[in-house]
Amino acid sequence: MTSEANSAQAALWNAAGQGWAQAQEIVGLMLEPFQDVLVQAATRRPRTRVLDVGCGTGAVTRAIAGATGADCLGVDIAESMLAAARERGGAEYLLADAQVHAFDTSFDLVVSRFGVMFFDDPAAAFGNLLKATAAGGELCFVTWRTRDENPFMTTASEVAATLAPDAPAPDPDGPGPHSLADPGRTRAVLGSAGWSEIGIERVDRTCTIPESLLVPYLSNLGPISRALRAAPEEDRGAMMAEVRGAFDSFVHGDEVRVPGACWLVTASAPL
Repeated sequence: MTSEANSAQAALWNAAGQGWAQAQEIVGLMLEPFQDVLVQAATRRPRTRVLDVGCGTGAVTRAIAGATGADCLGVDIAESMLAAARERGGAEYLLADAQVHAFDTSFDLVVSRFGVMFFDDPAAAFGNLLKATAAGGELCFVTWRTRDENPFMTTASEVAATLAPDAPAPDPDGPGPHSLADPGRTRAVLGSAGWSEIGIERVDRTCTIPESLLVPYLSNLGPISRALRAAPEEDRGAMMAEVRGAFDSFVHGDEVRVPGACWLVTASAPL
């Protein structure tokens, strides 16, 4: 079950989850370079039990299970996305709030692809994940760097603001895609939670999808999709056609190229 601590995020992601489930193949293509980063990290040493935090529709969970042979558990607060993950199988999936859930087993690796930036209390969340990690176990996640370093995301937010000008602006200091963009803050949060050997390194990848999938991607994911859902269904096609041109700079022939600027964060559970 989810908790009151992250109830707002649970509501947000359950509402968005249907779109993510419908577009999971597109998401998989777009974010595959960062999945590969985590799979590579997972295969550096033998693994027995792996936890994937904010697993969504389970792509990373399944990939690590297949690459390592470990028992993998994906946890998420959005039942709408977990339903899609369970249809694919390949691992176990749990509806729970990783910030407070009392895991009944310990893991030798905890991973996340863009799933740990949405905690109401990051220090408490990473402290709870440490409790679920075996001594000497590892934490490894990728998180977005700043908005300015990720122009595709910035463009999407700016376009969404034109579609829904009355929508409340997100809290820059609250849960959100860039809440761990400051490496100093991230290091301090993990240190206060009890993690050791904290490492933070830049990871830059170019994510690609066919141009034909750009509109379905924008229509199902992120701030533009939220603005579209709030509009009458008969108006959505025209709205999308109006804003599509804002993304022309990312289109190269029949391919969309999205620069992704992230941090790869690692840490260890003290022995």
